[in-house]
Amino acid sequence: MLAGTGSDVGKSILAAALCRIFKQDGYAPAPFKAQNMALNSYATPEGFEIGRAQAVQAEAAGIPCHTDMNPLLLKPQSDHTSQVILNGKPIGNKDAYDYWRRGTSDIDFRKEVCAAFNRLATKYNPVVMEGAGSIAEINLKDRDLVNLSMARHAKADVILVGDIDRGGVFASVYGSIMLQTPEDRKLIKGIIINKFRGDMRLFAEGRKMLEDICGIPVLGVVPYFKDIYIEEEDSVSLEKKQRELAEGKVNIAVVLLRHISNFTDFDTLERDSRVNLFYTNNVSDIQRADIIILPGTKATLDDLLELRRNGCAQAIQRAHRDGKMVIGICGGYQMLGQTVSDPQHLEGDIEHLPGLGLLPIHTTMTPEKTTQQVTFQFEGHTCQGYEIHQGVSDTKEAILQTDHCIGTYIHGFLDNAPVTEYLLKEKAIDATPVQSYADFKEQQYDKLAEHVRQYVDMERIYQILTTHD
Repeated sequence: MLAGTGSDVGKSILAAALCRIFKQDGYAPAPFKAQNMALNSYATPEGFEIGRAQAVQAEAAGIPCHTDMNPLLLKPQSDHTSQVILNGKPIGNKDAYDYWRRGTSDIDFRKEVCAAFNRLATKYNPVVMEGAGSIAEINLKDRDLVNLSMARHAKADVILVGDIDRGGVFASVYGSIMLQTPEDRKLIKGIIINKFRGDMRLFAEGRKMLEDICGIPVLGVVPYFKDIYIEEEDSVSLEKKQRELAEGKVNIAVVLLRHISNFTDFDTLERDSRVNLFYTNNVSDIQRADIIILPGTKATLDDLLELRRNGCAQAIQRAHRDGKMVIGICGGYQMLGQTVSDPQHLEGDIEHLPGLGLLPIHTTMTPEKTTQQVTFQFEGHTCQGYEIHQGVSDTKEAILQTDHCIGTYIHGFLDNAPVTEYLLKEKAIDATPVQSYADFKEQQYDKLAEHVRQYVDMERIYQILTTHD
């Protein structure tokens, strides 16, 4: 298990790296995270929903993703409520307090996640487990499903990951270890310091000091990297991404929604040298862009209302009238229609809103959720993607296209070369297309594995895995 001193320390990326390394070394690894909280999700081949990070890790391991890799997924809908996905299917919305308070559910979540791990462990070895957030949230310890309680069930060796880039790594690593019970402290067999910047020799003494005060070996110090591209799970960094328009490129504005989901839809465009893609809710930027994309969202009506309040809705409509291409994906597709209705208040208090009126569809939110992988035709080519959405629109077309506007429920739509070439050809940009996204990702997993092998003592990790107390 890769456990963390906090959120965003790099557990997911390191888990993907270990999955690829174990695969390269002839093993049959699989990822596992008992409980994940994320808006970025993925559809399994069977048509169920899991966290995107575990789908990425499965891809690194060279195996199909499965709900047993992430049996419990929480998709935040507000500051206080989340949709609960159990074994790939939604079971309703839960208030955060009610969810965490003991005895308020008739479902034994601990039993469910342990059963999923047990099934996975009969098929794969090793299982690369991932914790969530900090392992030192002692106020939630008796309700923990994903960190050291899960490690105890799995009899897992725990490697603690600390982020040196944010500062305070000595205190966070030492504190995370010392706040554990003696029983749990014994599970922690190693430390990895992640996101190091600068001359590694300057940390040599610090590494030894950390080992001395914690009594646990430091298995590696992994430098920060910028030239390896692995899909991100959290949207926390989106606002930092390039926001200015660029000359000589197709400027693509992704509208920055409050509840944005599946922003990995834009990774292929983001690395295309012909494209300048940025996230914004600035009205001026939207109107000046060549292509505007309304992305997926976990709260369609709430985000649609906000677009009207902040002027983005009107800016998108004006840009479309001026001949700019507008694309809507999933929740963004629903917003581009005539109306969006939620008669059962599945998303919240808003029952009905007019859409932006660019596509001839009406959408109604329904309790049933569509999750499936799909094949579709575009410009005479067979393409692939997946659907994860709540709500039904009154059209049977997978892709609805009118003048300067395209709408679809298909995530991964823009990963297909025929789609991107069509969009960029429309803007008369002539350049060599990028390599296929599948080939690119395989190359990145190999680069990640090489990077981690260079700085982590894999021989020591194998010794830990084969030595039992």
